Amino acid sequence: MKLPSVQRRSLMLLAVAIPIVALFGYVVLRSGPLAPVAVKTGTVENRSIAPALFGIGTVEARFSYKIGPTIAARVGKVHVDVGDTVRAGQVLAEMDPVDLNDRIASLDAAISRAEASIKAAEAQVEDALARKDYADMQAARYDALWKSQTVSKAAVETRKQESQVALAALSAAQSNLVAAQQDLRRNRADRDGLLKQRDTLVLLAPVDGVVVARNAESGTTMVAGQAVIEMIDPEKLWINARFDQIAAMGLRKGLSAQVALRSHGGESIAGRVSRVEVLADSVTEENLAKVEFDALPDPLPPIGELVEVTIALPGMSPGPVVPNAALQNVDGKTGVWKVADGKIHFTPVQVGVTDLDGTAQITGGLQAGDEIVIHSASRLTGTSRIRIVDEQAERLK
Repeated sequence: MKLPSVQRRSLMLLAVAIPIVALFGYVVLRSGPLAPVAVKTGTVENRSIAPALFGIGTVEARFSYKIGPTIAARVGKVHVDVGDTVRAGQVLAEMDPVDLNDRIASLDAAISRAEASIKAAEAQVEDALARKDYADMQAARYDALWKSQTVSKAAVETRKQESQVALAALSAAQSNLVAAQQDLRRNRADRDGLLKQRDTLVLLAPVDGVVVARNAESGTTMVAGQAVIEMIDPEKLWINARFDQIAAMGLRKGLSAQVALRSHGGESIAGRVSRVEVLADSVTEENLAKVEFDALPDPLPPIGELVEVTIALPGMSPGPVVPNAALQNVDGKTGVWKVADGKIHFTPVQVGVTDLDGTAQITGGLQAGDEIVIHSASRLTGTSRIRIVDEQAERLK
């Protein structure tokens, strides 16, 4: 019996619609918004990690020297240039003394005059001393004659007055001698000071080193303390390193370090923390430290070169550890998605130190052997369904 055309058409539509609806449902449940989220899981391990700090720094000279005159002067000659290697005591530059030599010559003449004045004053003292001795002797003789009533009282008083006048003359001569001696000392001190000033006009290298700056040329007038030449000791270099304050816990003097120099193709060079600065950078929120090389690299890196510094912190005791990728922030809490019986639930954890390999220590909330989600194809929620996949198998597909 033939079916009516309407029924045949309905059956045909159903035959087509049912597979389409089934396919749509399959797609929605397998790859649509209701599909389970593909996740990669792992097991919480119980082991120790070696935490480390990573920072950026610059190569600096531990000791630098700025050489210039101690008085205002004009540059006469500059004997070195940037990059020159110099020895301790080598002449770097000379300042023009201007009238300094004339002033020294003037003081030489003043010293000669003071020495002559001293000789004259000494002669005056000897003369005054002889006159006083003679006056004292005469006064004593007349006093004896007065007792024998041989001379008058007025004659005795006259001789005593002459003795007092001789004493005053002696005192004046001695004062003139002291003044002349003081003038001589003053002139010699002034001359010694000028000689020292003239010596400072010859700029000498304080140590063996390399010239890094030439700040003036011949004819330039420099004020006291202004540097004509700057130099460093290339054998004493270190790194001024910066570390994020959040991760800088445990940074201290003596820790071993690895320094990667750009000029050496990123090659790591062994070093050690020489000093942790008391003052931190409040603007960049970084702690500062100085890192020394165990052995200076060859060739020496340029001053100011950027370097990467890795500080090895003391190892931690064994405990639960998870990859950093497993840590999530949900509702302001840090935790992991824990897997149990094919379902997930969020577990808050306490995170300790981390290492540079991306492993974090868990101080609370997890135990070794717990299964957790390490990576998910999309963001997870408490109602998400999951599908555990093998990463290697997924890559082969």
